[in-house]
Amino acid sequence: RSDRGGAVPAEFGVFKTDFDKQVVLRTFERRGWHRAWSDDDDEWDIYWASVHSVRWLFNPENGRRLLEHQMVSHFPNHYELTRKDLMSRNIKRYRKEREKQLEFEASLVDSASAAVASSASLPGEHDLPSEWVPTTFALPSDYAIFVEEFRRHPNATWIAKPTAQAQGRGIFLVSKLTQLKKWSGGQKPSNQTALSFKEPYIISRYIQEPLLVGGKKFDMRLYVLVTNYRPLKAYLYRAGFCRFCVEQYSSDVAEIDNVFVHLTNVAVQKQAEDYNDRTGGKWAIEDLLLFIESTRGVAAKDKLVGDMEAVIVHSLKAVQGVLINDRHCFEMYGFDILLDANLKPWLLEVNASPSLSTTTEEDRILKMRLIHDVLGVVLASRRGGAGGAPRGG
Repeated sequence: RSDRGGAVPAEFGVFKTDFDKQVVLRTFERRGWHRAWSDDDDEWDIYWASVHSVRWLFNPENGRRLLEHQMVSHFPNHYELTRKDLMSRNIKRYRKEREKQLEFEASLVDSASAAVASSASLPGEHDLPSEWVPTTFALPSDYAIFVEEFRRHPNATWIAKPTAQAQGRGIFLVSKLTQLKKWSGGQKPSNQTALSFKEPYIISRYIQEPLLVGGKKFDMRLYVLVTNYRPLKAYLYRAGFCRFCVEQYSSDVAEIDNVFVHLTNVAVQKQAEDYNDRTGGKWAIEDLLLFIESTRGVAAKDKLVGDMEAVIVHSLKAVQGVLINDRHCFEMYGFDILLDANLKPWLLEVNASPSLSTTTEEDRILKMRLIHDVLGVVLASRRGGAGGAPRGG
């Protein structure tokens, strides 16, 4: 099963891909699969596609229909979860709906319908977190509402991100409204006039008291495979990792523009002089859990694991009703989660195409195993198998 040894039985399939990433190509080849080299070649079994190719593939105007056996690595409108503004909007709507439902169920407790209310929560269901996405506004459309919130909390720091970018591109921190005025082209901000942003952005409340390890900020990349949305069938990969900033964390305003203090993206941190090429600035999730167990106790560690699973499950449920649940599709998401000093997990974003570039040998092995196990689950589900155990990998 791993890249360090052990033969993988040949399955003799044909794959197509837009990515020339070794972890993808070698994993398919080790399974005995052959690549469809031509863009016009439709004789494939699995298409590990880019989001742009999926947009074309499911465009009704191209007149193309997938064959019964073919599988594609994205759902048609995956962006309902993976575009930052839509993710925030869908989760906000879902939370309101679920909170109303829970209030209604609570009102039945003292009535003759108590039995109905008690059966509404199934054993093993994850409780709805109180909040798991930082307060977020879309810019420029929500600018007036953001200004009101900003003035209610004048000492807060905010983080602005392009809705459709990745790898830390275009991100900056905001502690004064004048920063937005300067950045957006000099237009005077007001409650009535939205700024003329160069591209759609979101602006979110910055978590100013993150959990630190060795005095440094980090976030987590967790891999989640979804093979079906109705009913929801998802798998959390155990071997995620933490991504650390190179420099010691500080909430001092003087450091607000220092990306090596605040942004954990590897593409950003590898530009630092002190970047560690040997570790890649990464730490296995299992090492983080051991650290938390040793510093906070077993109960705190177990609660954290449950809380992170709840964030993932309810984020997926938030788009369950709007995702096009095409039976040809699966999706491997990259969930980016930040822990605050109280061990509360905050969802930062969900990636449709989490990076498959490798920075270290450990990174390469992890991602080879990840793709191998994703294919194992997907192929089993296509054959009507069980597809592995939940939280597999």
